[in-house]
This record gives sequence, structure tokens and C-alpha cells, in this order.
Amino acid sequence: MSKTKYIFVSGGVISGVGKGTITASLSRLLENHGYKVSPIKVDMYLNVDAGTIRPQEHGEVFVLDDGLECDQDLGNYERFLNKSLSRSNYMTSGAVYYSVINKERAFQYEGEDVETIPHVTDEIIERIQAAGQKDRADIVIVELGGTVGEYQNGVFFEANRLMKMKNPTDVLHIHVAYLITPPSLGEMKTKPVQQSVKTLNSMGIQPDYIVTRSEQDLDEPRRKKISLFCNVQTKAVISSPDIDSIYKVPDVLAKQKMDAQILEKLNLPARKNAKNKQIRQQWHDFVENIDRAKNSEPVKIGVIGKYFKIGAFSLSDVYISVIEALKHAGWHHQKDIELIWIDGEEIEAGHTDKLTEIKGMIVPGGFGTRGIEGIIQAIQFARKNNIPYLGLCYGMQLATIEFARHVAGLKNATTAEINSRATHPVIHIMPEQEKKLLKQDYGGTMRLGAYPAKLKKGSLAHKTYGQTKISERHRHRYEFNNKYRKKLEKSGLVFSGTSPDNRIMEIIELPNHPFFIATQFHPELKSRPLAPHPLFREFIKNCI
Repeated sequence: MSKTKYIFVSGGVISGVGKGTITASLSRLLENHGYKVSPIKVDMYLNVDAGTIRPQEHGEVFVLDDGLECDQDLGNYERFLNKSLSRSNYMTSGAVYYSVINKERAFQYEGEDVETIPHVTDEIIERIQAAGQKDRADIVIVELGGTVGEYQNGVFFEANRLMKMKNPTDVLHIHVAYLITPPSLGEMKTKPVQQSVKTLNSMGIQPDYIVTRSEQDLDEPRRKKISLFCNVQTKAVISSPDIDSIYKVPDVLAKQKMDAQILEKLNLPARKNAKNKQIRQQWHDFVENIDRAKNSEPVKIGVIGKYFKIGAFSLSDVYISVIEALKHAGWHHQKDIELIWIDGEEIEAGHTDKLTEIKGMIVPGGFGTRGIEGIIQAIQFARKNNIPYLGLCYGMQLATIEFARHVAGLKNATTAEINSRATHPVIHIMPEQEKKLLKQDYGGTMRLGAYPAKLKKGSLAHKTYGQTKISERHRHRYEFNNKYRKKLEKSGLVFSGTSPDNRIMEIIELPNHPFFIATQFHPELKSRPLAPHPLFREFIKNCI
């Protein structure tokens, strides 16, 4: 295998500038040339992983097959690359320091003073290199979280500098920075980008490429100004304006020959063969479907949840994988999707008008008690009014509670998560999870990652998947209480998916309904633009 190449991606001016999309898009483009790419996301917080962070604080917690709870950017990487990643593709400051401290306690530094440099930087570099080795990657792309100049991410930039210093021809740096257009001036200003690059220079790093994010396309005078003051070639200033779909960003970069430039700079030949051409054509056809869908009448899907608001703002990032899975399914049917956000607390307050507008209902995952009675009321509305329903994790548990209360006659049915002394805890804590909670063991201790399940022949789940054995990703502590299985089955609820040992109920469905299915797992985590998840695909088909 040839020597692995490394690309670092940093951000400047504002947070949320789009580093993850640029990293994912560039990964897609380089794989189109036949190179194997391993993307890595670096988060600066001291949490060991993303599992204990509030969704409102950091967006969705994405879960990998191996059970790692990580940043939602890993979801973007998987969607763009159409493949599953592992825990080696993610690191946090907490994980790095945790490893260094454990090594020190085990006397692996043989009595040396353990310092940020070189021991922490060495740990970072080892992890980056190990990810490339594990994936047998030609190119490793490292997205540095945060914004350049922040105190907490400096050690990762230092690791970047050291790698570049030791292997100058094998390491590139891409800086993604935002060009502001103040409304009072009506003119795009380059000075914040210049200052951002100056901060990067002060850390010993000169970017090879600058990707400018902005509302409008970058014009030539400003491209030349950035080139002059930031010391990069004019062609290496890449414009990435706002666009109606992130899946079009690879084309935006390719039209400016960014992928070809990078391969040339890394001394890698551009590979052209039938397989690569086919991959590019698949992506091209997919993007064309996005445009066709825009001309259709949108399908209104109600998302009934609870993690929408923080302060005066609503955060769709909390459910980003659900949103993307819905889009993938809609585009598959050449239909646009219009999301109707409905907070469970709104329904509890009597604001149910939105429920009559929607053509389908999704209840995504969640935890806790807030807004739960409103969500159960919404599920009852979907069941009684033949509205296609897809429940995900908590959406499966709450659908079970709704059925138990209003069909099976278990009036006080609920989940032990809300009431540990409930008369009818149709949802209860998994025994192994109860032990962990008693020890206040919260981080990375839920039922996490991919687990197999078997499907009941002839069921809606079986027909949708087209097979009887599946593997899906989980993230939960609570499960269906098998004590109530016979009672609910007798009342008409179908348990169409279970764990191979028949102990954990994985899927429920209603036979006398256009489409009513709910899963204990999270199918949204495995949906891809080129391969929409079958449950979402069939859900949207029925909504149409």
C-alpha cells in the first residue's frame, strides 16, 4: 500500500460554518477517483463521547455499529460515503486525555513528566494514523471541531502542525471560513476571513486551500484579495455558497476542480475506470432526483417530539438523521417533504390543529417525561384516523403505551421511566441497565450499536425489508415488558420483530391500518442518499 496522505479541515469566523459538509463532500469526491478515504471528527469537549450531552446542547447523538455515541458529523460522513464507520473515526479531548492519564497510571511513560507536548499530541497523531491503518485508507481527512483560535482546540492544531512539519508533502490543510455580508453595507467583506487565516498562521499552519462559505457565490475581486492576503493561489480559493441541498456540495467543489487540485498536490494520480464512473453517475442521478422532487407537491409529515426549542430558537439538528432519512425516501419517490414540527407540550395545551394537516406522523427517539401525554394523544390520533405512522425507539414505546391504554384496556399503562411504581409498566428498564443506573453509570452504558433481529414472516416489517433477518442500531435503556405480550397480542398488536432469542421486542405493527409500524431501534441511522432505509421508503410511499 502507498503512503497514507492526511488532510486537516479547520473552521473560522463562526461556528457551524460547514466543515462537516466540506469534509464529507471531499471524501465523496476522492472516493469517486478510486481512493479509500477515512474521515475523522475531532470534538474539543472533555466528554469521553457524546452520549451524556443534551441534544439541545450539541445536536443529535449519532450511534455507530460498534456502539460509539458520537457527533452528528459522523452521520454525514456515512451518508456521503455510503458506508459504515467505527469508533476509530471519532475522538474527543476527553478520550485523548483519558487515554494519556491511563497510560501514565500504568507507567507506560516510564517515569517521564507527562506533558501536553509531546505526550498529548503524540496520542492524537497515533489515533489519526491508527484510523488510517484500520480502514486501510489512502487518505485520512481530519475535521477539527470548533473555531480556530479557541483555547480548547489548540493541542489538535499543534498535532496538525507537527504532522505537516515531519511529512510536508503528505499533509494538507483546508480552512473553511465565512464571508459576511452586513445588511447595512450590502457588500461581502473578506477581513474576518483574513483575520481567521492570520490566527491559523500564528499557530504555525499555512492553509493550502481556503473554502469560503457565504450567502452568495464568491466574486473574482474578492477571490484575488483572499489569495493575496492569505498567501494561497487564486485557484485554491474555493467558493461554497449557500445551496438548497448539502448533497450538491460535491458538484460545487468539483466544478472548481478542488478534488483534482488536491490529488495533484498530494502526488496522487486521478484514477478513471468504469467503477468510478458508475459511482459518479449514481450520485448525479440522485442529485437530479432532488431537483425533480422540488417541482412536486410536498408531502406534509408531522414530527411529534420534545427537543425542539432552546431559548428563542428551534433546533432541527436534534433530529438530523430522521430529517435526512425522510428526505432520502421522499427523493426516492421524487417527492418533496415538508416537515411540520409539533411539540408534545403544544398538544397537551390543546393545540391540535396541526395534526389535521399532516399526511404522515413520525415520533422520534427521546427521554424523560416532558410532553409525553401530548405525544401519546398524537399517536392515538394517527391510529384512529388511519394516518401512516412510524415510531422510532421512544416512538415505539409510547405507541405501545397508547395501544395498551386505549385498546387493551390497561387504563394506567405507562413506562417505568416516568413512573417506577406504575400499575401497568408495559415499558420497563432492561435488567442489566438497572444495575448500571444504580451505580450512576451513565456514559456509554445503554444498549448501544448494531444488534440482529428476526422478522415475522408475512408481516408488514417482513414485506418492507424483503428478508427475515436484519441488523439495526440501538440506543436505549428501556424495553417492552414481556409480561404484557399475550394481553396486547390478544387485543391485536403484532410483535413482528424480535431479538433472535425472542426476548426483546424490536418491532410492533397494527395489521388493520394503512401503515402503522414502530421500532425499538433507530433505522434513521442507516439511511443513505443512494440507499433510502426501507422503513422510511415505505412510510413515505404510504403517505403519498
